[in-house]
Amino acid sequence: MAVYTDIAEDDLKWFLTEYDAGSLLSYKGIAEGVENSNFLLHTSKEPLILTLYEKRVEKTDLPFFLGLMQHLAARGLSCPLPLPRRDGALLGSLSGRPAALISFLEGMWLRKPEAKHCREVGRALAQMHVAGDGFELKRPNALSIDGWRTLWEKSEARADEVEPGLQHEIRGELDFLSAAWPKGLPAGVIHADLFPDNVFFLGDQLSGLIDFYFACNDLLAYDVSICLNAWCFEKDGAYNITKGTAMLEGYQSVRPLSGEEIAALPVLSRGSALRFFLTRLYDWLTTPEGAMVTKKDPLEYLRKLRFHRQIGSAAEYGLSL
Repeated sequence: MAVYTDIAEDDLKWFLTEYDAGSLLSYKGIAEGVENSNFLLHTSKEPLILTLYEKRVEKTDLPFFLGLMQHLAARGLSCPLPLPRRDGALLGSLSGRPAALISFLEGMWLRKPEAKHCREVGRALAQMHVAGDGFELKRPNALSIDGWRTLWEKSEARADEVEPGLQHEIRGELDFLSAAWPKGLPAGVIHADLFPDNVFFLGDQLSGLIDFYFACNDLLAYDVSICLNAWCFEKDGAYNITKGTAMLEGYQSVRPLSGEEIAALPVLSRGSALRFFLTRLYDWLTTPEGAMVTKKDPLEYLRKLRFHRQIGSAAEYGLSL
């Protein structure tokens, strides 16, 4: 979540008249994240999240994102729901951007998740994968292996400004992953961005998943590797095998991984680390000064990528074979 586009109070009040949302009491921008402009609204009826979809998000993808949340919620997954307008549409327009109102999910994200929380995240991710079965709309993953070279080309010329030697290292990594990327693994709808700030807890109880704006169709085990990267490393860069074990056990308690998925996990984890390194690198180099957005250090994911290069089997992540 972030704020790139500001909104005027009068425009927001007019926007709300197209919904059965009550009258506006207050609103404020939400600074976390990097993709869309988000605001917390308090109305006379209920709190809501207002999302303005920025240029990186294709308007043609929005029916997939909004429909997916409806599909998952109908199948018992706790996630926000888009609020329909009075005319039944889920999407409106505000400040020159496509915009939607989304229900507010109670809870907070954890700054210091423990193994017990990782177990709950693994279980919830598997529940999402199961619940996503049957969703008819499709969206290819533009930020999977086929899109990485295109993304890299946008930053390659300046990469050595971030760390000397990056150009050579990342070229070699792309060549390796292009040759080694697994094919034929179980696929379906994935979240593709299930970081701690996209999972809410009430105490130790997971209350829901949010921010489905990277969701797409891809390998289910790739989503697992994203979570290993996002949840199971400590601030000093060390991999916490206790957290990894808990997350993988939680996932497999709902949807057991196949032998092929288990064998592919080191390569998938290496790839997902590269994916987040590349997007962070691009944002680090191009986000304008003064934008109300938190830039994230790309070198964090470069260190994770280098860790995964040393992994020989999924047992080293804490998976019981």
